[in-house]
Order: sequence, then C-alpha cells, then structure tokens
Amino acid sequence: MQADRAGAVTLLRVLSLFFFVAAAGYTASAPQAQAQVYRFTTIQIEGNTRIEPGTILSYVGIARNETITAGQLNDGYQRLLNSGLFETVNFDPRGATLVIEVQEYPTINVISIEGNRRLKDEDLETVIQSQSRRVYSPTLAEQDAAAITQAYEQAGQLGAAVDPVIIRRSNNRVDLVFEVKESRVVEVERISFVGNRAYSDRRLRRVLESKQAGLFRQIIQRDTFVEDRLEFDKQVLRDFYLSRGYPDFEILSVSSEFSRERNAFFVVFNVREGQQYRLGDITVVSDLPEIDVDEFQDVVRIRGGQIWSPNAVDSTIARLERLAIQKDLSFIRVEPRITRNDRNLTLDIEFAVVRGDRIFVERIDIEGNATTLDRVIRRQFRTVEGDPFNPREIREAAERIRALGFFSKADVTAREGSSADQVIVDVDVEEQPTGSLGFGATYSASTGVGFTISFAERNFLGRGQSLSFELATATDSGTYGLSFAEPAFLGRDLRFGISASYSETNTVSNTFYNTRSGLFSPSLEFPVSEYGRLGVKYFLTGAEITDVPATSSTILATEAARGLEVASGVGYTYTYSTLDSGLNPDAGVLLRFGQDFAGIGGDLEYIRTTALAVAETKAWNNDLTLRAVFEGGVHASLGGGVSKITERFTLNNRMRGFDIFGAGPRDLTAGNTDALGGNYFAVAKFEAEFPLGLPEEYGVTGGVFLDVGSVWGLDNTMGSGGPVDDSLHLRSAVGVSIFWDTPIGPLRFNFSKAIQKQPYDIERSFDLTISTRF
Repeated sequence: MQADRAGAVTLLRVLSLFFFVAAAGYTASAPQAQAQVYRFTTIQIEGNTRIEPGTILSYVGIARNETITAGQLNDGYQRLLNSGLFETVNFDPRGATLVIEVQEYPTINVISIEGNRRLKDEDLETVIQSQSRRVYSPTLAEQDAAAITQAYEQAGQLGAAVDPVIIRRSNNRVDLVFEVKESRVVEVERISFVGNRAYSDRRLRRVLESKQAGLFRQIIQRDTFVEDRLEFDKQVLRDFYLSRGYPDFEILSVSSEFSRERNAFFVVFNVREGQQYRLGDITVVSDLPEIDVDEFQDVVRIRGGQIWSPNAVDSTIARLERLAIQKDLSFIRVEPRITRNDRNLTLDIEFAVVRGDRIFVERIDIEGNATTLDRVIRRQFRTVEGDPFNPREIREAAERIRALGFFSKADVTAREGSSADQVIVDVDVEEQPTGSLGFGATYSASTGVGFTISFAERNFLGRGQSLSFELATATDSGTYGLSFAEPAFLGRDLRFGISASYSETNTVSNTFYNTRSGLFSPSLEFPVSEYGRLGVKYFLTGAEITDVPATSSTILATEAARGLEVASGVGYTYTYSTLDSGLNPDAGVLLRFGQDFAGIGGDLEYIRTTALAVAETKAWNNDLTLRAVFEGGVHASLGGGVSKITERFTLNNRMRGFDIFGAGPRDLTAGNTDALGGNYFAVAKFEAEFPLGLPEEYGVTGGVFLDVGSVWGLDNTMGSGGPVDDSLHLRSAVGVSIFWDTPIGPLRFNFSKAIQKQPYDIERSFDLTISTRF
C-alpha cells in the first residue's frame, strides 16, 4: 500500500516536471514567432490586366529588399483588398519572392432594370451611379439598389425590393441587372385632425399637399404615402394658421398608422390652435436723428382691429426699409416689438427703426444651374456685390427664385466672408423640367369637338424667357397663336412680350358666314405699385367677313363688302390685384381697366374700353367662397366710322344661360334674325361655391350663380327692310355649378336657366368649361 503511494507521488513529480519544461519551451519560443520577418528581393504580380503594377504596389506599400514584419505584410494585404479595385487578392510569400495574385473586378457591359412597371427606366436611371464601360463595384451597385428602393418609397411602394445581379460575359465583362420586386402602392386612406375648432377637417385637408385616395387613385400621385411630404404638410398647415391670426398654433404630433390590410395609412394631425389675435396699437419709433418718425408712420398700411398676420408684419417692415433706402440711409433695420394683450386678444406692434451692423455683401455664389444662366438668378436679388447686407432682402430674393418655377429646390444661405464685415451669399439650386408639349381634345357646346397641339417653354434657352405656340381646331373654326416674353427687359422689372395669332370661323351661331382675323402686338408691362401693374402695347389687327348668304342681314352684307380692314394703334391696361398676394389670405380684389386707341395708320379709328372688377371672400370657416364679378365695355368708332361684327362685343363666356350670339342686337327681318353683336356690354355675376358633403378626395364642390347683363348698341341700324333691335334689354339667368378638380384640370359644369330674355334670344342650358381662377 505504501509502495503504491510512493509510486503515485513519483509519477506526479515526473508529470509536473514535464509540464514545466514544456511551458518553458513555449515561453522561449514565443518571441521567436513574433519576431518573424520577411525580406523580398522580387515582387511578382499576377492576374492584372487593366491596372498597372505600379498602382498595385502603391497600395501594398512594400519595397524590394525592405525588411518587414508579418503585421506589415498583412497591412499591405488589407490596403490592396480595400482599394475596391479587385474582386479577390492573395499574398503568397515564396522565399525571397512575394507573389501577389489578384482578380480584377469586371467591366460593366450593360445596365438594365427588370420588373419595374410603375416607374419607367428613364426615371430610375437618373438615380443610378453605376455606368456602362466602367469597373463594376459591388458597393456602388448596392447603393444604386438602395436609391431605386427609395424612389419606389417616394412613389408609395414601401414594400418594394431591389436586388443587384450580375451576369458574367466573356473578356471579364458583366451585365448589371437590377431586379425589382414591386409592391402595392400604400395610399393615404384617411387624413384627420384632432384639436381643431376654428376650421373643419375638410378645410384643413385642402391646405395639405398629401391627399386622400379617391376616384383617381390610379392617376393622382399625391394620395400615396410619402413620409417626407408630411414634413411639408406640417409647414403649410402652420403657415395657414399663422396667416389667419393664430400665433400660438402648434402641431403636437403627426401619427401615421397602417390599416389592418397593411395597404394604406391613416394619418392624424394632433394640433393646438390657440386663440385668434387681432392687431392693437401700431406705432413707429426711432432714436436715430435722421429718421422722421411721422414720415415712416405714414407708409404703414396695417391698422388696429385687423387680424394679425406675419405676412402683414413682414410687408410693413419691407415698406419701412424700402423708404430708408429711398432716403439714402444705409444699414437701417426695422425690428418689430410685439406686446401681447391676452385679455382682449390683441397684439401691439412697435416698429423700431434702428441702425444695423455694418456688413457688406462680398459676393453671390450660384451652384447647380446647368441650364439656367446665372443672370436669371442674380436679377432676383435687389442686392449686388458691395451693397449693405440686408437679411430680409436675401430671404425675399430666395422666395422670388422659388417663384420662378424653374427649380425643384432653391436654397439661399449666407456665411461669413473673407472678413468679419463681409458676407458671402450661397445659392444652391436643382433644376426641373420647364417645357411641355401637349396634345389634347376639347369640347364646347358652341364650337363642338376640337383638337389642340401646344408647346410651351418657361425657361427658353435658360434665359428665363417664355415661348409658347398653340394650334386649336374645332368643328367650324381654327386658331393659331405664338407668344414670346422676356420678363427682365433691359435688366429691369420690365416685361417685354410679342404675341401673334390668326383665326378662322366658318359659322357663328345660326348665321352662316366666314370670318378671318389676325393680330400682331408687342407690349411692355411694369409695376407701378405694390399690387398694381401697367401694360402698354402696340397692336396691328386685320379682319374680314366673307361668304355672307343673300338671305342674311344687309348689315352683315354691307360689312362684308368692306373687305379686309386693318386697325393700327396703341393701348394700355392697368391691373390691381390682391387675390393672391394681399394681406388678407381669405379675401381680395382684382381691378382691370384698359383702352385701345386705333387710328395710327390703318383703315379704322376707334376707342375700345374694357373694365373688370372682381371681389372674393371666404366665409363659414373658409368652407364657403363668395364671388362677385362686374365687367363692361364700350367700342366707340371715330371719324364717322361704323363698327363691324368682328369688332363688336358678344356674351361669349361672359354670361351663362345664353349662346355666344344668343343675346344682343338682332335684325328681326323675317327669315334671318341674324345676331349682330353690340358696341356696349355690361355683366354682373354673383356666385357662391361650397362643399357638397362628398369625400374631399373626390375634388367635387358645388355652386350657385346669378348673372345679369346685356349687349346693345349699333352704329348702323339699316337692316333688311325689317326692324333692327339694338336697344338695352336686361337679361338674367340663374343656375347651379359643379366644380371638379381632375388630373386634366379644373372642370366646371354649368346648368342654367334664363329668367329675363327676349323672344329671339338663343338659350344655352348647359356648358362645360375649364374653371376660371382669378
């Protein structure tokens, strides 16, 4: 027993000694392994065909006859592998020779996209960075697949997947194929609001860019769910409330939830409106000795009691700073100091005229405009290099650049220049298509079915000019028109335009005869006030009447016998409009007055006067739109002249319930009852537009209208032996309208009934037109 124990102890001692010796040997040998080094007298590269050996060696970073460690060798391997030039890399040390074996990435032969039906190839190719005849990069191909996926997400297909696949060809070439698996479009099924009291969900939905899915869900793209669009919706919703006097408006949250079928979103805006505030006391103050406070107070247009609006405040500040510039006062700034009166819900505003920092504009840098010339963008600035820096003017210039409609994105920012008192203004734009070529069909109850071909370019040759051409034909008529406009003639806010047109008609109402007319007119238009513009023009017109039947009125026959007559003259038009840019976003007026004076050469002498007045306002939480239109005209022949039917007024598109020549002076001789038009017309139209209770996404609203007016007066009343009635007879019509916002444009269906009329009037109970927006 003791012998066995002694043997066991001896065995343990032997094993312990063995492990100690082994551990010591491992410890002694470890430094030798870590200290392994290489020295290559030759570096041999294999497998490269396009890439030069020097390029490969520059990435490896190993020189001949240089002693390197195993770690340095591995670093060179990693650098070459991460260069993105090779599909595989292998280092094989063979004594004093390092063999580097590489396999280059193939060259892309063709790039194709398969499986895409909703988005076209040409649209997706714009987001792909990989190019044919370039080296294939897996990383870049994955980025391209992600970009295509994002394009589908923008189109509402959140479940779309894109896989980049390569098909190997001969000579180390590959075809790069992006396999697209489209998904169903995720639509916005419902948009609702929580916390809104002043405005209904229906009214607020009209503000948003996103729309609910409706009848045209296969055509309208704005009903697809795009997360980025919600950010824009939040901004326009905030602007809507601020412009209507709600300074405390907040969007607490926007939630978007999938439907149970996971094919649509329900979007909910949680808002806090706050109270509506009005303006209280409006004053101008200044401590600067050169400022006449009373003079500056006189240019303030806002008054106490009006609804507060940031636009009204900004407009007032712009007026005050513009007055300072006119008085050669530099670096003048206007600071609005607002005092809240929560008890009576008013805001007192004190416009303090102060001296700003002495900062100058060093330069204006423009980037991103590949087509649009720099000068088109620069002329939107009222500031040039070396002028005092005005942040408000820079913001207004940014808005003018965006309003051009030439760019999908326009960012204007300011940064410090070469010194503390210098500022560099950076303009970064992204261009978008500005031309259109259209083919279409039209229908009018009076002219029948017609076809149109049109071309329009809003940024002709990148110069900011507009050029358009239109050819329109109907059953019995044809019109051809060409127009050109330069919005900044001579580098100023002066619009120069040229228009030319030619038209033919074969029948007019119940009277069968032919007319031909042409027009050539250059014009100039310029601003004369904040909301007013004045246009002046020269015009040259020619018109003739032919093929008048023997049974027609002798008045028409006499006018036809005069042949082609030319009118040459000048004219002007003054327009004042606050409908789109006034201080009140819910109301506005449009006033237009113009006169043409013919007699500068030509065959005719006359004065033609037209006037238009439009007033529009919204009521009942903006759900009801009330509109009144007053229009009139006088054509006065001079020098004993007599007007002809091509010059006189008709009710064409001016009064509902009657045909083009359905009302007005008429030859009542038995057998013809020819319509003759009149030298005078006056029309008053009153209408209301309101929701019909249909889903908002249908874009259908209703309206009622009352039209009152007449056409009267002739220079020649010698008819065909019978009476000629050119007296003032008041006509009136009532009716209902259906407004429909469709993908092809806003349509208007009018159903009318003439109330006051003459026995010979020609009524029209229905017409379909493009809805007019003033």
